[in-house]
Amino acid sequence: MAGRVLRTKLCDMLGIEYPILCAGMGPVLIGEKAGSTVDLVVAVSEAGGLGVLGGSGFTVDELREAIRLIKQRTDKPFGVDLLLPKSVVSEKPVDYGDIKELPLSVVLKTIPKPHREWIRKVREELMLEEADIMVRLDTTTMRPLEAVKVCIEEKVPLFCAGLGNPGFMVEEAHANGIRVLGITGNIKNAVRMRESGVDLLVAQGHEGGGHTGRIGTMALLPGVLDAAGDIPVLAAGGIGDGRGLAAALAMGCAGVWVGTRFLATDESGALDINKRRILSSSDEDTRVSHAYTGKTSRTSYSKFHDLWNGSGLEPLPFPMQVLISSALMGSFIDAGREDYIGGFAGQISGIIHEIKPARKVVEDMIEEASDILMNRLPANVILK
Repeated sequence: MAGRVLRTKLCDMLGIEYPILCAGMGPVLIGEKAGSTVDLVVAVSEAGGLGVLGGSGFTVDELREAIRLIKQRTDKPFGVDLLLPKSVVSEKPVDYGDIKELPLSVVLKTIPKPHREWIRKVREELMLEEADIMVRLDTTTMRPLEAVKVCIEEKVPLFCAGLGNPGFMVEEAHANGIRVLGITGNIKNAVRMRESGVDLLVAQGHEGGGHTGRIGTMALLPGVLDAAGDIPVLAAGGIGDGRGLAAALAMGCAGVWVGTRFLATDESGALDINKRRILSSSDEDTRVSHAYTGKTSRTSYSKFHDLWNGSGLEPLPFPMQVLISSALMGSFIDAGREDYIGGFAGQISGIIHEIKPARKVVEDMIEEASDILMNRLPANVILK
């Protein structure tokens, strides 16, 4: 982008031009390949920001392939985001022998009977067919330690923990020239992340899409900035244009971590219905629920929220709850029941009105933030 320079210490740390990171985002449904997300990673990195691959939808082998494909398509820095279970260090993968995948209908037999009966009841009442979905047993979510090993072996420039504390792998990552990023939704966890040795902290407010906490971004940032010490902090949650970027920089952040705005791009791997739902949403058309993953996550509102809220069931632990949401989402998609479909999205959906190239998102954010900081802010504020 000619004529604009907007750099922070984050740019120097990661070797990027602009302090904008695309949040790691993968597919929602079990068994769906996430190869199309590579396009978004490359586009953001080539535009001067840093694209992050959402690795949760891959098998361990596919993750390695995707990392190598990104390296073939760009020489710019990029990241990989994995969802780590709370007990990742002691987590032992289930041994399925030579079986690499099973029908979802078979795997559902392992969940509690009340949850199975509820799925059956929903299908009967809505006249839905059983979705033909295969559950892959060697995904990064089911084998997180193997996935982390791939990231270290491939020497990805930035490792991001979308869930969980990556402290257990920081020393080995640093030994291989890899920076490590952790995400927090409260001050207490920010302190734990700092003490674990991470290089970067993302403070994500309640407004954010995907897995999110209970504290709003503007209330969260000052406390996390204080707790982080010398560790650069990125703001997330409710940031989708240059105004959000300028505000984050004014608060003392080194950059921003942006999800929903990049979902609504040409290169995004999100389902078309999910992109359209973002465009049609007001600022009140998202919900935080345990329904999708078993952890609190914000998605575009759909009638699936109402179904789950009326079930009377407790959510299963992550990632088992994903079996339930995938079983029904697959059926909704096959039946064309778009009123029951909604993907991860934040409250910033209310100001997103068009799908555009990821490069244009980066350029527009930088252009607007630069104008605010150089022209509009000095014109509106008198300092003596």
